[in-house]
Amino acid sequence: MKQLFSILSLARSHRINVRRCSHGAVSPCWMEQRHESASRQRGGYNICETPPWLVIAGLCIAFSSVGSSTNAQVNVTQEHNHLSRDGLYIDSAFTPANASNLTRDLGFDGTIAGNVYAQPLYIEGGPNGPMVIAVTESNNVYALDANDGSIIWQRNLGPAVTSGLPCGNIDPLGISGTPAVDLASRSLFVDAMIDGATKKHFVYSLNVDTGVTNPGWPVDLNATANYNDLTFTSLVQNERGGLAIVNGIVYASFSGHAGDCGTYHGWVVGIQINDPSTVMAWATDAIGGGIWGHGGVASDGTNMFVITGNTFNTNQVWGGGEAIIRLQAGPIFSGNPTDYWAPTNWFNLDQGDTDLGGVSATLVDVPGATPSQLVLALGKDSKAYLLNRNNLGGISAPVAFASLPTAVRGQSAATYHTGQGTYFAFHTENNAVAAYKVTATNPPTIVPAWNMAQTGLGSVFVTSTDGTDNVIVWAAGGGGDQRLHAYDGDTGMVIYSGGGPNEMMNGTRKWNTGIVARGRIYYPADNKIYAFVTPGGKPTPTPTPTATPTPTPTATPSPSVSPTPTPRATPRSRPTPRSRPTLPPRP
Repeated sequence: MKQLFSILSLARSHRINVRRCSHGAVSPCWMEQRHESASRQRGGYNICETPPWLVIAGLCIAFSSVGSSTNAQVNVTQEHNHLSRDGLYIDSAFTPANASNLTRDLGFDGTIAGNVYAQPLYIEGGPNGPMVIAVTESNNVYALDANDGSIIWQRNLGPAVTSGLPCGNIDPLGISGTPAVDLASRSLFVDAMIDGATKKHFVYSLNVDTGVTNPGWPVDLNATANYNDLTFTSLVQNERGGLAIVNGIVYASFSGHAGDCGTYHGWVVGIQINDPSTVMAWATDAIGGGIWGHGGVASDGTNMFVITGNTFNTNQVWGGGEAIIRLQAGPIFSGNPTDYWAPTNWFNLDQGDTDLGGVSATLVDVPGATPSQLVLALGKDSKAYLLNRNNLGGISAPVAFASLPTAVRGQSAATYHTGQGTYFAFHTENNAVAAYKVTATNPPTIVPAWNMAQTGLGSVFVTSTDGTDNVIVWAAGGGGDQRLHAYDGDTGMVIYSGGGPNEMMNGTRKWNTGIVARGRIYYPADNKIYAFVTPGGKPTPTPTPTATPTPTPTATPSPSVSPTPTPRATPRSRPTPRSRPTLPPRP
C-alpha cells in the first residue's frame, strides 16, 4: 500500500486525474487550470478504481511525464531563446525522421508589412491563445495567431526614418533588434527609431495581449541616456541587437550605422521595467566601439556581456573597443581587467576595421573543462575566441582561439551539447555552415567538427528532443537559396535539404533566424512570417536549462542619471480584430 500511496502522491504532484475509461482501461487525464473538474473543486482527485496497483503505477509513471510535457506552457521570449544566446530549442517532435519530412504549413497566412531584420517571438498563456510576435522596419508590431497566421492585433509605433541620416544601409529604419517579453507583467519591450524634427530612439513597453502602450512608456533615449560626459544621440546610433531582460531591467545595445559616420559609441542602456523613469547607461570611452551583433546583450542571469567593434582616434589608448565587456546590473562597468578582454592586437584590428564584435556574445558551458564557464566571440578578423567569463583578463591572450574559414558578422552563433561533446555553430561567409567542438581539457581548445556547403547567410539555431539527443543544426539561406536546411549536430550530415517548391521563402535576409515551438518552425522574411510543421504533430518542448549565474563583483558607484521626462507617445489605438486588414504597400 505504501507504493500505491506513493504513486497517488506522484499523481497529485503532477496533477494527474486517473479514471477508468469507457472501454475499461485506466487513463490519466491532465487537469488544466482553466478546466477544473468537480473533484478538484472539492479538493480531491478521482482515484483509479480496482485495477491492480502495479498496473496503475506503470501507467501513472508513463503518463505523468507525457502529461506534464504536453501541457507545459511554451514561450520564446527573446533572441535565440535564452539569455545565454545559445539558440537551443528542446522539442520532442524534432526527431531526425520528422525533421527530414518538414513541410511548410500552407494554411498559415503570416502576412505583415515591412522589411524584417528581427527574430519573431512565440507567446502563450494569454486570452488570444498562442501568438507569434513580429516586428518590421516600418515600425509595425504584430501579434499573429500561431495556428493560422491571422492578425490578432497590430500597432504602428510611428513613422520610420527614410532620409536625413548621416549614413546607413537600412531604409526605412524603424525596428531592427529583436524585442523581448517579460511574462510576469505580460509586457513586450521594443526599441523603435521614430522620424520627426529630431529623429529619436524610443523604447516601448506594450501589453503583449493587446498591443496597448503601458503607462510611463515609451522612454526617449535622447532625453534620458547619459554616461559620464556623453549624451545619447539617436541620429548616429542604431539598435540591431536583441533586447534582454535581466532581474527587472530591460537592456538595449547600440552601434552606429553602416559607414561608421558621426561620433557614435557602443552603448548599453538599462531601464527598470517597473519604473521607466530610472534609466542608466554605459558607453565606450572612445568614438566607435559599436555593438553590432544580432544577439545584442547576453547574460548569465547576473551579469551582462556585449562585444564591441572598432574605435577611432584612440592614440593607441584602449577605450572600450574590440572587446568583450562584462557589465554588472544597471548597467555598470567596473573598468577592472576581470570585466573586459581585448586581444593584444586590438589597435591593428581598429586600423583595419576588422571588428571583434561581428557576432554577439554567446555563453558556452563545457563540463570537465578548466575553465568551464566561457564566453565566445566571433568576428571580422576570421577568428574564434574563448574567454573565462568569470575573469576576462584585460588586454591579454585568450583562453583559446582558432582560425575560421571567413570573417563572421551580422548574425548569432549557437552552442549545444551532445553525447560527443560541446559545440558551437555559425554560418560562414563562403556559403557554408560550420561547427567547431570545444574540448573538455585544461585549458579547453577549439577544433573543427564539420563544414557543409549552403548558399546564403542566416543565424543558425538548434533543436534537440531532450537537450543532448537528436541534435539538429538549422540554418536558412538568407539572400541565397532562401530555404531551410538541417544538419546532424555531430557529423553535419544533411537531414533536411530545403523541401520542394512550396518550401521556398521569399524575402529572407542574412540577419534572420527562426524559432521553434510545439513541433513548428517560424521563420521571418520581408512582409511575411512562414510556418513549417513536422509530421508528428505539436509536442511541447521539455523545460530548457538556463545559464548558471556567476558571482557578481563589487559594483563601482552608479553614474548619475537624469530623470526621465514623459515623452510624446504614439496615440493608443484599439487592438485590431483578427480579420485581415488591408496592408499598406511594401516600403
